[in-house]
Amino acid sequence: MNKPIEPVTASNDWRARLHEVIYEADTSAGKTFNIVLIASILVSILVVMLESVDSVRAETGNLLYATEWAFTLLFTLEYALRILSVKKPRSYIFSFFGVIDLSSILPTYLSIFLPGMQSLIIIRVFRLLRLFRVLKLTQYVFEAEILKRAMRASIPKIIVFLLTVISIVIITGAVMHIVEKDNPGFDTIPRSVYWAIVTLTTVGFGDIVPHTWLGQVMASLLMITGYGILAVPTGIVTVEISKASKISTQACPSCSRDGHDDDAVFCKYCGAKL
Repeated sequence: MNKPIEPVTASNDWRARLHEVIYEADTSAGKTFNIVLIASILVSILVVMLESVDSVRAETGNLLYATEWAFTLLFTLEYALRILSVKKPRSYIFSFFGVIDLSSILPTYLSIFLPGMQSLIIIRVFRLLRLFRVLKLTQYVFEAEILKRAMRASIPKIIVFLLTVISIVIITGAVMHIVEKDNPGFDTIPRSVYWAIVTLTTVGFGDIVPHTWLGQVMASLLMITGYGILAVPTGIVTVEISKASKISTQACPSCSRDGHDDDAVFCKYCGAKL
């Protein structure tokens, strides 16, 4: 049997204190840190948006550039501290938030070699998802976790559904290519398939339309089918949502992962005590 992983103890309580400040918001220090972090994220996103405006960039380009680098260095330090504060750094590095945190600082460094890459910094908006935990909005964390679990459990069914949809549009596109052979819009099967996708999804751009009565009948049937097909993914996800259980906002002090059941005592990912 695998021996349960021991939680952070007094022998390295600096790491425990650092983890409490960075990952939790139960203390005044932790809440202050996270609120300052969220405010910094919002300001950095505003800076990136302003930098894309030519008139603003012409007047304050140097200031915006310096400000963006300051935020990047700040977030780089924060990223390093997050790695140091957990006993299993790999668990954080390859987690959803770990990847987002890294992705939010890389564009600035890449812009040194590839000008324009700093615009990708806008991905920092995903970091605002931490707001739900910081303010302890448990009901929203619960709903978000339910949706995540439902989407993950629905993947096999969604794949089957998408393969069915792909088959429908390919077959319909090929048939319409034959039926509307004199229509320039259906001169190739790929263009006919494109029309089938637009029609099935009820988008209806109108750039390609059937002219023959048979083509119009097929288009009508495909449009009606589209309304029914669009409801399928909703039903699949809804079933999985109904199976979800209640979770807490507690983050594991060892691997930093969350999403534990409300009555959990040990981390379900690494076995450390919560």
